[in-house]
Amino acid sequence: MKNMRTLFLAITALLLLQACGGGNATLSDKGEKIDFRYARNLEMEEHDGFTLAKIRNPWDTTKLLHSYILLDDGVVAPEGYPGADIINVPLKRSVVYSAVHNSLIDEFGVSDAITGICDTEYIYNDSLKRRLKSGVIADCGSSMSPNVEKILKLRPGAVLLSPFEGSGGYGKLGHAGITIVECADYMEISPLARAEWMRFYGRLYGCGEKSDSMFIETERQYNGLKAEAAKTSSRPTVMLDRIYGQAWNVPGGRSTMGTMIKDAGGINIFGANDKAGSLQLSPEKVLYEAKDADIWLIRFSYEPLTMNSLAEDKAMYTQFKAYKEGRVYGSDSSKSNIFEDQAFHPQWILEELIRIFHPELRPGITEHRYYELLK
Repeated sequence: MKNMRTLFLAITALLLLQACGGGNATLSDKGEKIDFRYARNLEMEEHDGFTLAKIRNPWDTTKLLHSYILLDDGVVAPEGYPGADIINVPLKRSVVYSAVHNSLIDEFGVSDAITGICDTEYIYNDSLKRRLKSGVIADCGSSMSPNVEKILKLRPGAVLLSPFEGSGGYGKLGHAGITIVECADYMEISPLARAEWMRFYGRLYGCGEKSDSMFIETERQYNGLKAEAAKTSSRPTVMLDRIYGQAWNVPGGRSTMGTMIKDAGGINIFGANDKAGSLQLSPEKVLYEAKDADIWLIRFSYEPLTMNSLAEDKAMYTQFKAYKEGRVYGSDSSKSNIFEDQAFHPQWILEELIRIFHPELRPGITEHRYYELLK
């Protein structure tokens, strides 16, 4: 009798669940969470007809920086998500400030969706340069002082830009009624964490599956190279870049470049600092801390850089051990995609760093993709 009563209650409960949509209704309300293995400042949930994306404030991780509803064509906007900006996807018209994100969108094969670009002097992608020259893509001025009137005339579905701490909003653009996508990927603390944001950008442009596949391959290659470098016994110390203005920007210990130096089997001279971005130091401080660094990597653009021109620029440079021993490597970003690839294809940068730090792992390989030994 007791068993019959238990069976009756179970059947009744099942019928009630079916009448109310059952467990599926609850699952649909919550959506299916997309698993991010590395990114810490990005969350996404896929629902029927839309994706919910949440960006955590990297400067105050107790708060959200922004949330978005990526709404499929023909779908009615859902209710119950206060504060979330609605973006109709795939984006067909967008203004993209950064060369890093422009190159990724071009790699997705949807560069037609880029209608405006800021900081065009940093665009080295040939296809994007051609489209800028022909006027298909509009030059929207400097990212620090964009031509808002021109942006408004383009009628973009969204503007993609990189936020920074204490920006105080986006001025006239912030009050123009255009959705601003805050691309905070650069504040992630590992190369793969930043690269994983390609899955968010892919969904903005209708390339979700492609971006997922791209990231899986990036992860596979990167981790394989990292494991290879981890077996080495030597660890050369590494310094980066040079003086700009009155300061010298160096990678913090938790920056993507700082992590990449470590993953390539090197030691970031300034790795003891736990800053996720760059540190602005005085040249004297850098000389004091990095004078005996084994390897010096310098990223530059357009101007030819040689050991002589480096010494002529600042006599201080000749005091570094890496300069004295001829272990200074330069990367001309006007001829390579070093900054774009560092963001979303860090495995390619990592492989070259391993070749520089540990040539014994790449015997006989003299070809370079990014860095050349300065002469």
